[in-house]
Amino acid sequence: MAAASGDLTRSSDLRITELTAGNWPLFERLLGPGGLQGGCWCAWFRMTSGEFRTTGPDGHKAHVRDEVRAGKPLGLLGILDEEPVAWVAVSPRVDNPRLATSRVAALPDDDPTDVWSVTCFYVHRRARGRGLAAAMLRAATRHAFDRGARIVEGYPVDARKKRPAGDLYHGTIEMFAAAGFDLTARRDTVRALMRIPAR
Repeated sequence: MAAASGDLTRSSDLRITELTAGNWPLFERLLGPGGLQGGCWCAWFRMTSGEFRTTGPDGHKAHVRDEVRAGKPLGLLGILDEEPVAWVAVSPRVDNPRLATSRVAALPDDDPTDVWSVTCFYVHRRARGRGLAAAMLRAATRHAFDRGARIVEGYPVDARKKRPAGDLYHGTIEMFAAAGFDLTARRDTVRALMRIPAR
C-alpha cells in the first residue's frame, strides 16, 4: 500500500508518521491524561535525572511539547483507523542526555555524532498482539537513516528473563535482532546495547 502524503510507511492498515506540532494531539490522546509511567511523557531520556525529578509530569509534558514545536525529532506515531495506537521514540543520541550516564548505553569507542537512539515503545492495549512494535522499529530505523544517521542503536531487554511488563518499553533483544540489529555489548544480565549501521 502506498504511503500517504507526509507518512513514512504503511504496514497493513497501520499508518506510521513522524510526531510533529501538527499531530501533537494524537500523541496526547495515545499517552492519555497521565502521560504513562507516572507522567513520563517520554521525557525520561530527554532530560537529566535532576531535571526529570524536579519538573514533575506537567514539566515533562511541556519539555517534550516544546521540543516538538522547535522541530526536533522525537519519534513516530502508529495510527489505525485514524486512532493513535503505537509510539516509538527515535532521535539523535545527543538529544537524550540520560544516555550519557547509562551503564547499558555507554558508548563504544567511537564518535556519537550521527548515532540515533531507539529508546522507547508503547502499543495501546487494544492493538497489542499484532506485531506493531516490530513494525514501529523497522520504520524508526528507516526514518533515522533517511535523516542522516550513520548508526541506529537500542537498549532492549532479554525477553527470556522474567521481567515486569513495564520493563518491555525498551523492546526485546529478539525483536531488535529480527530487525537486523547486532549485539554490541551485554553489560548486565537483562539488557543489551544493539546497533545497526547504515548500508
